[in-house]
Amino acid sequence: MAAIGNRGTVTEAAGFKVEEDVNRLRGAMKGAGTDEAAVIEVLARRSIAQRQRIKEAYKQTVGKDLTDDLQGELTGNFENVVLGLLMTAPVYDAYELRNAMKGAGTEEAALIDILASRTNAEIRAITAVYIKDYEKNLEEDIDGDTSGMFQRVLVSLLTAGRDESNTVDEAQAVKDAKDIYEAGEARWGTDEVKFLTVLCVRNRNHLLQVFKEYQKISGRDIEDSIKREMSGSLENVFLLSCLIQHSLQSGYINP
Repeated sequence: MAAIGNRGTVTEAAGFKVEEDVNRLRGAMKGAGTDEAAVIEVLARRSIAQRQRIKEAYKQTVGKDLTDDLQGELTGNFENVVLGLLMTAPVYDAYELRNAMKGAGTEEAALIDILASRTNAEIRAITAVYIKDYEKNLEEDIDGDTSGMFQRVLVSLLTAGRDESNTVDEAQAVKDAKDIYEAGEARWGTDEVKFLTVLCVRNRNHLLQVFKEYQKISGRDIEDSIKREMSGSLENVFLLSCLIQHSLQSGYINP
């Protein structure tokens, strides 16, 4: 269920009337069966803030928790999607991270999607919720479920230490591009730490300049070099880091 884009509706629904939404949800759960179309019509068309107001109003007027009532009415993937809509962004992300590491195996794609795409403030909020809701340390759980350089990249992202300024140091961008080139294309084997230091630490505008300089030095796009030099989850997390910077510049992702 995890995805970069799962931050809820960006714009609030026009003509929002919380009392009407509460009554419609109550009606959808009355009698035999559940009107799933009505549940989706209400919750999928509201912003995160509006859904939180619906939850509060439902508890005030009905005296019960909306999440509990829906949980008793729904099943399977539909239940998971609807309950996810009722969570705030950091609660949802913490929930997805926990599920990705629970049981046998690890859903590495979910770890990558969330940790590589969130702001520093969002990462800190997720970490706090994770401790509160699951009484576990997120970094310790990631250490226990991952290994090698992939683990080190995720731990780096968890520090919420990426530069979020708009400053571009032209000389440093040239040096960063050379460092990445010399750590990959220009040598036998790959020094992944150099990629981590640049891709997981530098700010968006600086990275875009690094990518331009890298193209001049290597004759390749940074994404092409990552695909040549790495594989598996490590390749995916670095590729997503690059993709996000390009998408932010183009306005495709709302940070």
